[in-house]
Amino acid sequence: MTVQKRDYYEILNLSRDCGDEEIKSAYRKMALKYHPDKNPGDKESEERFKEAAEAYEVLRDPEKRRIYDQFGHEGLQGTGFRGFSGFEDIFSSFGDIFEGFFGFGARGGRTRGRQGKSLRYDLTLTLEQAFGGVEQEITFHRLESCVTCGGTGAAPGTEPQTCPTCQGRGQVIRSQGFFQVATTCSACHGHGEIIIDPCPDCRGGGKRRVERSISVKIPAGVDTGSQLRLRGEGESGEHGGPPGDLFVVIHVKEHEFFTREEDDLICQIPISFVQAALGDTLTIPLLDDEEGHELVIPHGTQPGEVIKIPGRGMTSLRGYRRRGDLYVKIDVKIPRKVDERQRELLEAFAETENITLTGKKKGHRGFWKKMAR
Repeated sequence: MTVQKRDYYEILNLSRDCGDEEIKSAYRKMALKYHPDKNPGDKESEERFKEAAEAYEVLRDPEKRRIYDQFGHEGLQGTGFRGFSGFEDIFSSFGDIFEGFFGFGARGGRTRGRQGKSLRYDLTLTLEQAFGGVEQEITFHRLESCVTCGGTGAAPGTEPQTCPTCQGRGQVIRSQGFFQVATTCSACHGHGEIIIDPCPDCRGGGKRRVERSISVKIPAGVDTGSQLRLRGEGESGEHGGPPGDLFVVIHVKEHEFFTREEDDLICQIPISFVQAALGDTLTIPLLDDEEGHELVIPHGTQPGEVIKIPGRGMTSLRGYRRRGDLYVKIDVKIPRKVDERQRELLEAFAETENITLTGKKKGHRGFWKKMAR
């Protein structure tokens, strides 16, 4: 039997128009209430703790939150988000949000390995690339563990020493009334260790800046603002923690012919007033067909009319439709100059319409009389 997931806003007791600080505050409150160190052996509290972490991970991310608000839990399935595998996964991601309360940090004691910093890469695509998808090689810089010292920050042949201030705990605990308040050790910054003889290559930081190139598969249908999350491609973690992620943010360039509105494409084609009056068949370009599409212009087409071509718009990222539609707006062009032959033909046409050269139509007063009734 499939278990129905609870609404993320309901889990954190938030309204749908809540702000970032409200989300952070609500999660910290729930994390403190159901923290496993505070509720040892309580399976229900463990599940609530994991549930709150999953809700926070989605709602704190603007893109995930937008997808969730629009499509619910099912919409997140296409983003690669799978929640958390366990407590350590949660603590390494954002356990510090409730560090320093009630005598425990991530899980109490020395600060554990922390996840590395996530990075952002802005990738610009053409509309054609966004339509069909593309595999693109990108190059970026990130901090990786120093090869010389193995990421310890200590010079080869030496090791980090236990911090004398906190005795390796990474925290200094102070009593305040009935409570014990733990704060991060200022001497070792929560690491529990200090570097006496720093590595000459990374200067004790344990990381070096390197250039990395990877191939990224961009799915068909992406739009400006779409994000791809590449897990583990961010900077290396601290003290054995997992690496961060790389977020590839998509920017789609404007097209010279098509305008995009979500999955639909819009274009404008100029025709003469003769084509509009008599009708015609034109070939218009398509993103996926070099031969184009045969568009029938009905006789009597008016300026500004729009002709819809179903299923010839953008490839859709959403599962309920494969393609958007193409909307062709008709722009009827009036010639600014006509030669003698064209003038004669137009004057002859005007006579058939009972129109004088002044633009007044015979019998026009009778028309206005009818309108006044």
